[in-house]
Amino acid sequence: MIKKQGQWFLMTLQIRGSVIAAIYQRVLGFGIFGLLISVLYYVNLPVSQPILGTVIPSIVLGLLLVFRTNTAYERFWEGRKSWGSIVNTVRNLARQIWVSVNEVSPKDREDKIIALHLLVAFAVATKLHLRGESVNNEMAALMPSSMYAKLKIMNNPPLEVAFWIGDYLDRQYHQTQLNTYQLTAMQELLNLLVDNLGSCERILKTPMPLAYAIHLKQLLLLYCLLLPFQLVASLGWWTGFIVALVSFTLFGIEAIGLEIENPFGYDANDLPLDAICNTMKLNIEDLISLKPSVCRHIPPQVSSQNMPSSYINTNDKGSFT
Repeated sequence: MIKKQGQWFLMTLQIRGSVIAAIYQRVLGFGIFGLLISVLYYVNLPVSQPILGTVIPSIVLGLLLVFRTNTAYERFWEGRKSWGSIVNTVRNLARQIWVSVNEVSPKDREDKIIALHLLVAFAVATKLHLRGESVNNEMAALMPSSMYAKLKIMNNPPLEVAFWIGDYLDRQYHQTQLNTYQLTAMQELLNLLVDNLGSCERILKTPMPLAYAIHLKQLLLLYCLLLPFQLVASLGWWTGFIVALVSFTLFGIEAIGLEIENPFGYDANDLPLDAICNTMKLNIEDLISLKPSVCRHIPPQVSSQNMPSSYINTNDKGSFT
């Protein structure tokens, strides 16, 4: 219990992850402004105007801030659900590919490993796409060099990776390594990955309406400017401190909404996409280390002329080379 209390107090003093760095200048500015009003009141200037408290009712401003924060959190939570779905879908699709696709030729196992790595590549490409970053060396470690070169010139890399995975599944079906039911189930999982990509893009490309954001900022500014005129008669020299405290509360709530409405960046309050992608990569490596018991291997008497053609075709757009 004592340890938990200590952690609670340490968290209250934590700067990283808080919005203090984003709002402290405004807070200090309004605190100094409140102190200035106290000085003017001290020299008997008529700055005390309690009636100004009716200009912007506190409940109206509070409801606007709550709506702003709830809207931002809904975007954050939807992004988290989409990435949770990506993790589960990658695991399920990787498991089905690893267990269900038959290994008839020695090349089949290599193709399966490449396909499983492409599932991780889809997640990494989605992360980079949402952050507005180009394909980098993190992707190069997950695919053949020819694929990596093609991916660097694509406008939507995760969609291209999804195409390659779908192309692999179709080839396995035509080579009779998958039956119709298996192909349908895997294609549905692949479609779900693309759906989650679209959900994340919708969050990213649908910002808070500009008019609403501007109006809220204007109300916050006006409220904090009028506040010291309402309080100075009763608070005196404490006006600056109380105005700074109130502005810290209001601007902090607004800044939290701004912080979490785009959850795909690098901030402490954003989704840990790097850790999520790394977890998927470790899961796939663990899966590859297992040996499916149902895979059929090519018998010694079958000649290479009777083997099904390899999945890899250097002339194909989604080739494994």
